[in-house]
Amino acid sequence: MNADNNLLQPVGAVKGIGAEFEEILNGMGIYTVKDLIEYLPYRYEDYRLKDLAEVQHDERVTVEGKVHSEPSLAFFGKKKSRLTVRVLVGRYLISAVFFNRPYYKKKLELQSTITISGKWDKHRQTISVSEIVFGPQAKQHEIEPVYSVKEKITVKTMRKFINQALSQYASGITDMIPEQLMSAYRLPPKKEAIFTMHHPLKHEDLKHARRYFVYEEFLLFQLKMQALRKFQREQSHGIIHQIDPLQLEGFTESLPFPLTNAQQRVVSEILTDMKSNYRMNRLLQGDVGSGKTVVAAIAMYAAHLSGYQAALMVPTEILAEQHAESLAQTFSSFPVTVALLTSSVKGKKRRELLKRVADGEIQFIVGTHALIQQDVHFAKLGLVITDEQHRFGVEQRKVLRAKGENPDVLFMTATPIPRTLAITAFGEMDVSVIDELPAGRKQIETYWVKHEMLDRILRFIHKELQAGRQAYVICPLIEESDKLDVQNAIDVHSTLVHFYKDKWNVGLMHGRLTSAEKDEVMREFSENRVQILVSTTVVEVGVNVPNATVMMIYDAERFGLSQLHQLRGRVGRGSSQSYCILLADPKSETGKERMRVMTETADGFELSEKDLELRGPGDFFGRKQSGMPEFKVADMVHDYRALETARSDAAKLVQSEAFWQSNDYRELREYLEKTGVVDGDKLD
Repeated sequence: MNADNNLLQPVGAVKGIGAEFEEILNGMGIYTVKDLIEYLPYRYEDYRLKDLAEVQHDERVTVEGKVHSEPSLAFFGKKKSRLTVRVLVGRYLISAVFFNRPYYKKKLELQSTITISGKWDKHRQTISVSEIVFGPQAKQHEIEPVYSVKEKITVKTMRKFINQALSQYASGITDMIPEQLMSAYRLPPKKEAIFTMHHPLKHEDLKHARRYFVYEEFLLFQLKMQALRKFQREQSHGIIHQIDPLQLEGFTESLPFPLTNAQQRVVSEILTDMKSNYRMNRLLQGDVGSGKTVVAAIAMYAAHLSGYQAALMVPTEILAEQHAESLAQTFSSFPVTVALLTSSVKGKKRRELLKRVADGEIQFIVGTHALIQQDVHFAKLGLVITDEQHRFGVEQRKVLRAKGENPDVLFMTATPIPRTLAITAFGEMDVSVIDELPAGRKQIETYWVKHEMLDRILRFIHKELQAGRQAYVICPLIEESDKLDVQNAIDVHSTLVHFYKDKWNVGLMHGRLTSAEKDEVMREFSENRVQILVSTTVVEVGVNVPNATVMMIYDAERFGLSQLHQLRGRVGRGSSQSYCILLADPKSETGKERMRVMTETADGFELSEKDLELRGPGDFFGRKQSGMPEFKVADMVHDYRALETARSDAAKLVQSEAFWQSNDYRELREYLEKTGVVDGDKLD
């Protein structure tokens, strides 16, 4: 074995990898020997012989049996063929089908033993054969690794390269996980775990080796998060707000409703942060209608009592107007001024407003992206609140924070994020949750109906409109698509216009409208000039129309549970009973389960956990944002206990002096340095 243990050499240092292969490997993200050794299989072929009685339909299976009939060969198309033979496997007589391999006909002799692998069709009692051994099982291992490959690199070539890399460089593999954690969780050494992942003998060995990589991935990720959090706190020198408790209590008591226990708990967490000497960096999660805005108002008033201004940034103009109006009403009997700044505020009015903000005459300013423009200056900004924070980029949030001297930061979201994702995507933040709805809110009645009941539903909507109410109708697409047989907004709009024959005004909103056009449609709806709003999911966040009591969602099976719940939360905001109607004909079991869960569960957090199970973390946010990490081996849903353990361990490590000084943790410190956390480049 070569004594060279430098794993950071270019991958071309491995014998047998020439310039052409090195280029292909680089294109796959494999640049160093370490990258190659840690390029783990994405799945494993299971070659254990199984009893067909235990095999599920469409499952991949390996069986051994005797050829029971003469093979039958049929040709179709150009050079295409199907070879079928009957095989006796235990007590089952099945068909084995080989596509485009006519040359096997001569080799399949009556009564000869063969071992075949392929997909099992339980209904037809047929295996579509992908691999065959003429004779008994000849595989050395029960399971063989399958790698993701491209161009000239086959799975076989990849196995050869990895084996060569291991034989040359395995001596350089060391453990990054500290010894005490390795022994506490009985993890195998990394070298052993890597060998097992590439050459598993048994499933049990594979499970054991996988545990190492799951924990290592989570620990490294959480170390970054916890170190970021530690440095943000230490370097932020936040504002120590001096808040008069009696004055704050006077404001809280002036609110029309008493705070729920959850609101009281969250307010207490926020005030503790504001009074501390580090800058608040908190995520406030609360289901639709849980009272986040009231909590925000209390935090803003606390900042004012301490002599500071507060800014609230929201994603859309109409939402900014609603927030400004609501806050102005809340503070009407208090000596504070609330102002609204959006791109619609122009000319002299804008110049005057900006002067008053810069002079400190305006205490609370609500706005859209307009808040982060260069000419906006604050006299003394002490609190920044961002609503639906995932709608803004990191840079936009950063610019707003920079308008004050280390102001406290509160992010708010009505998207219930499962705990697993919250501690991963927002690991460097503190998380507060309002998990209780105010008393007296009526439960939204949710129904799942098939498309053939559409006329009945439209008559029901007509009744609600006659009673002076309004309705949303949501569609998945803007216009017709050959690929998806789904109702689109434009078609649905014309259907409803035709059905209601000018009795009601039907508005149309979709993603191709400009912001100004969307705002205008929403304004018409919120002022009841439009009674039915047909829309794609652009209404998901924000606008408050208490008069809307019906939410009908076409092809509801195409939405995730969290999105459906967000849409449902657009109604039920007034005193009247509200309804959510899911129009769906799901074909898959997952689709049916989603509809069933929606009709039975009103709790957003419960739904979000279920959604995560059904869809996985990649699709949860709907797009690549929120900094969701890509783990190679770990799965946040199935391995959530390991994730929580790693988070707790990482937090303890970064808080300990030994971690920053002892040689035992040198590799972990180097990792933090290499990823830019320690030198402060990525502290924001």
